[in-house]
Amino acid sequence: MPHRGFTTGLAAAAGLAMTLVLPAVPAGAAQEAQPASPDAAAARAADQAVASGFAALSRGPAEAFRRVGLTAGDAGLFYGAYERTYQGLRVVGGDAVVVADGAGNVRGTSAAETAPISVGTQAVLDAAKAASTARAQLPTVDSVSTPEKVVLAGTNPKLAYEVVVSGRTATAPSKLHVFVDAATGAVLDKRDDIKTFGSGAKSQTQSNAVNVAGTGNSYYVGTVSLDTTQSGSTYSLRDPGRPGLSCGREGGSVYSGPDNSWGNGSGTNLETGCVDALFSVQTEWKMLKDWLGRNGINGSGRGYPASVGLNDVNAYWDGSSTHFGHSQDNRRQATSMDVVGHEFGHGIFQTTPGGAGSGNENGGLNESTGDIFGAMTEAYANNAKDRPDYEVGEGVNLVGQGPIRYMYDPSKVGDPNCYSSSIPSTEVHAAAGPQNHWFYLLAEGSNPGGGKPASPTCNNSSVTGVGIQKAAKIFYNGLLKKTSSWNHRAARKATLEAAIALYPGSCTEFTATKAAWNAVSVPAVSGEPTCTARPVR
Repeated sequence: MPHRGFTTGLAAAAGLAMTLVLPAVPAGAAQEAQPASPDAAAARAADQAVASGFAALSRGPAEAFRRVGLTAGDAGLFYGAYERTYQGLRVVGGDAVVVADGAGNVRGTSAAETAPISVGTQAVLDAAKAASTARAQLPTVDSVSTPEKVVLAGTNPKLAYEVVVSGRTATAPSKLHVFVDAATGAVLDKRDDIKTFGSGAKSQTQSNAVNVAGTGNSYYVGTVSLDTTQSGSTYSLRDPGRPGLSCGREGGSVYSGPDNSWGNGSGTNLETGCVDALFSVQTEWKMLKDWLGRNGINGSGRGYPASVGLNDVNAYWDGSSTHFGHSQDNRRQATSMDVVGHEFGHGIFQTTPGGAGSGNENGGLNESTGDIFGAMTEAYANNAKDRPDYEVGEGVNLVGQGPIRYMYDPSKVGDPNCYSSSIPSTEVHAAAGPQNHWFYLLAEGSNPGGGKPASPTCNNSSVTGVGIQKAAKIFYNGLLKKTSSWNHRAARKATLEAAIALYPGSCTEFTATKAAWNAVSVPAVSGEPTCTARPVR
């Protein structure tokens, strides 16, 4: 086996040139005096919908929602992310999203869990015992957080302690969130912030700094221009124009020097690895802005640091930074554009509504999201030396067997092409297969021609693609409705809703989105929209 690296419906809105067969928002749910700016109007409408308990936002008398983010999507829509509390305790898995437009109209809601909560808030278990139980979940422990009392949502909500244990598993670093039953001491759930490129193998402030253009000698894409920092007579691989972006040696500081030329183009040179990493994430940042209207990796104008020289045949995201190792033959750093795009893609998944979530199906969608952002970044760059494709890690050749995943045909490395009931128990990198396959079919189609590979469908259908930029918009705007219980059926419904909102007056994009989901065997969802095109007036 090759190495493995790396809701409820919208309301029809005035001006949408199609019929949306979904429940309408009650009059008055968002019809209030309009603030001056579109984002403020959307935020106010979303908050009012939450306060009224509209649709998926119903709650018990001891529960509340708190807005923790507002992200601008396309078509004038804004996505408000809400955290749920119960008697002042954070409800893990109780998050929700409200979609509103800049005119102050609520356009839809989604919630991770709507079951009412009724639990006691006095813990039987001592917090120190919970910490000890959590510590035992990792063989090597560096630190253990102070236990936080939370409510773990689900069909049978429970009072629990959340403890974050940092250390290592037998094969990889770990930042493990452990949920310990506050009554019995049993481990209820575990969620790891570390997202590796594969499986089975191994911010700072600068004073008096100015943004300058440096020259990078990249291994993967040739000579490139880098946005770097100059402070006095010293230059560094830090991007002050994109806060948080920097690159340095693993366990060391950001690379700096007396000139603004970086790397030597060699695959074994770590500074060259940083050239590739920084150039790639700067390119991804530009793609996010130009194609999707997203402000930085976290959506709020910030990015995260990268480091190279990880002593592992892998790369990973740890919840707040990226780390890049090397190929098995140690001739190349794992810093090709698709790998870098993948790891920072985990950062995008984590900072869209619903966070990183948990479970293998959610994890598979997270891994697929990384692959999709890697492919989008390659396509945006359109570099002659590293041409856009839908193969994952082909340039790194991590273990000498070529790409670790093929988005157009996941089965080429033994991953599932099609969704099935086994996906929730499938290892997360393999579980990326169905959504990767869906994205390729939506972007390129089943028989795109022009030298692009054909893609088999699970229902023997023929799918016509809409192009990667449209596919990217549909995927991303669906992702903005994500909750912590994200799964393939929810993604199907959200992207169908996104296709209608993004392309009024046309059903072409909606039809392609639906056909691609059908072609990877994700079944229809109750309440999903239909599309009837009519001219835009």
